[in-house]
Amino acid sequence: MDRDAFRPSAPAEVAAETADGGTTLVFVRDLRHPPATVWAALTDPAQLAEWAPFLADRNLGAPGAAVLTMVDGETAIPAPATVRRAEPPHLLEYSWGEDLLRWELSPLVSGTRLTLRHTLADPGMLPMVAAGWHLCLDVADRLLDGHPVGPIRGAEALDFGWSELRDTYAGRLDEG
Repeated sequence: MDRDAFRPSAPAEVAAETADGGTTLVFVRDLRHPPATVWAALTDPAQLAEWAPFLADRNLGAPGAAVLTMVDGETAIPAPATVRRAEPPHLLEYSWGEDLLRWELSPLVSGTRLTLRHTLADPGMLPMVAAGWHLCLDVADRLLDGHPVGPIRGAEALDFGWSELRDTYAGRLDEG
């Protein structure tokens, strides 16, 4: 697929949960690939570089310290991270700055149900974070299909439907 022809998929299933640690975005997406393939995309630095909003300084498939560098055009902002749990190919949990991300992978007949629980300090960021992960996971899905479009990060996401996704997710999260 030509990068210029890239358009986001239909909005995913989302919810917001509030607990002691803040507000958690629950983002559910079904992918056409087996859990082991999705796991590699979530943990391998080379694959992460092709779809994630950050670059990882190491494989995230094992517990321990890491650095995840947020990329926006020419700007790169490193943030400390700690992989808390890595249970291939089903559960990956790590901190990223002040956020906590928990990726749960469940096998389906047709691939994998990915559930991301992203806990944020600022609940007002939920629609923006949902839109960002939506685009990232669309890019990851194409990468896994063998049709990479390259990472869509930061301000560039505005050119690929991010604002519309943010507005859609804001409506869905307000209803929840």
